[in-house]
Amino acid sequence: MRVKRGPKKARRRKSILKLAKGYVGSKGVLYRTAKEQVAKSLAYAFVGRKDRKADMRSLWIVRINAAVRPYGLSYSQFIAALKRTDITLDRKSLSELAARQPDLFRAIVEKVKETGANA
Repeated sequence: MRVKRGPKKARRRKSILKLAKGYVGSKGVLYRTAKEQVAKSLAYAFVGRKDRKADMRSLWIVRINAAVRPYGLSYSQFIAALKRTDITLDRKSLSELAARQPDLFRAIVEKVKETGANA
């Protein structure tokens, strides 16, 4: 028996070409090259989602470092002192406080400095 897969194959092709919409040249028009490029693009997107998390963490660290420097601390000293004082704020929260609520961040830094110096 012979199976030609008419509508099913057409649907699959259509979905791949829809994903490849906007690609330059034959990558967005020809099925075979579009299929290869879509597979590669989806792989890049997967890796990119993981990379974005690392990028955001490094951004938070840079922000915190810039915010604690005027108080005579480095980032590593500040984080170590935070841990000693049992303040459990994550880097995202700290960077948001540093950017949006400098008064509250200053209070945290002062608390960390006074308690961290004793330990």
